Amino acid sequence: MAKEEPPSTSKDLKELQKKLSLLVASIQNNSKVVAFMKSPVGRYLDRHPFMALTVLLFIAMSAVPVGFFLLIVVLTSLAALVGVILLEGLVISVGGLLLLCVLCGLSFVSLAMSGTILVSYIVVSSLVNYWFPPRCSAGLP
Repeated sequence: MAKEEPPSTSKDLKELQKKLSLLVASIQNNSKVVAFMKSPVGRYLDRHPFMALTVLLFIAMSAVPVGFFLLIVVLTSLAALVGVILLEGLVISVGGLLLLCVLCGLSFVSLAMSGTILVSYIVVSSLVNYWFPPRCSAGLP
């Protein structure tokens, strides 16, 4: 029985190194990367690799807390929006019921005042007609 030969690790490593160098070259030839590397910050980080690694790690590690903070901000805003809508609905409902009660009370008061004024008018006009009877100009007694 013949043993199958394992693929050559040096050949795989050379292929991986070739792919990696192509990836690095494509990143270095990107126009935005070239523009950044020509800036003062890019030149400083190119001369200080420890600082560049520190900044890179800081940015990578701060992504999760910043993401959580933004998620909390969005959820809080949504909760406040829903709360405001519910509160507005409650205020409108209570205000509508209060307005209905006030209008019913006003209609009762206006009916009572109208009745009182009408009865007062009838009583006063009857008393005036009784105390001061109208005079007939046609000669009737």
